[in-house]
Amino acid sequence: MVTPVFVCTGTLDSGKTTMVKDVLMEQEWIEPGRTLLIVCEEGEVEYSEEYLKEKDMILLKIDEFDQLNAAFFKNCEKNYRPVQVVIEFNGMWKLEELLMIRYPRNWELQGVYSTVNGETLDMYLKNMRNILMEQLTESELIVVNRCAEGVDRSGFRRALKVQNPMAQLIFEGTDGKIIEPSEEDLPYDVKGDRIVVEDMDFGIWYVDAYDHPELYLHKEIEFLAQTFRPRGMEDDMFVPVRKIMTCCAADTRFYGYPCKTKEKVDCKKKEWVRLRARFEYESVTSFGNKQPVLYLVSMEPAEQPKEEVVYIG
Repeated sequence: MVTPVFVCTGTLDSGKTTMVKDVLMEQEWIEPGRTLLIVCEEGEVEYSEEYLKEKDMILLKIDEFDQLNAAFFKNCEKNYRPVQVVIEFNGMWKLEELLMIRYPRNWELQGVYSTVNGETLDMYLKNMRNILMEQLTESELIVVNRCAEGVDRSGFRRALKVQNPMAQLIFEGTDGKIIEPSEEDLPYDVKGDRIVVEDMDFGIWYVDAYDHPELYLHKEIEFLAQTFRPRGMEDDMFVPVRKIMTCCAADTRFYGYPCKTKEKVDCKKKEWVRLRARFEYESVTSFGNKQPVLYLVSMEPAEQPKEEVVYIG
């Protein structure tokens, strides 16, 4: 049996404990049973005895990075036999060194999640950029919380994507609610009649096209995808898909919108193609709700990208 390991990292008082409690431990793929929680720094929010008991969690506090070694983790496996392991990491320690430690054979890293305090984001970018980015380069999910109006979201997104193009990025306001992306936040230009979606931006486009179809209506979209035709779908329709990871490896699925063609298309399953299609918003079936629908303009074979999995955000 594989024991999944989840790492939550970020600078001091960036909301790591809140992420563990309100996000990570509430996911459906968290298995029932004992969770080993390794906390590497004291924050404003604590884990109460009631919470630990309710979630069947064993809490271990670590003061020095040197305590985290192969022998320590081997003893953790021997003494606690956890179903999963959560490490709330110290944002001033080197994450790379944690990931290089030799873990018990059945332990497997499933995800690195990071938090950033929007109130101090500008300060870190100007004065401590390397320290900040070091915590984010391995992250699948990054939550920038407590963002006041005027925070340079697009500037941070650009700075981050240079270091970690596959990270899912979420901004939250001072009220704790997710800030919906605006046109300025998008990594591609939606003002023209043709929109080129770069390889790792497919997840962003997929979500935004459903939430804001008016930005794409009647425009030509170009992107890289795999061909797929569900059982029962007509020969003049297929679905160009990409494998999208929303949170962790256990939550990876193929996503895409149906694409109509003028004539029958013989597409091989999961063949890589670069296509151009006109974006419309309509019902696929007579009883279906409206959704994004593509109309094929052109399609040609393409090479498989280095990274097949893309992320949302």
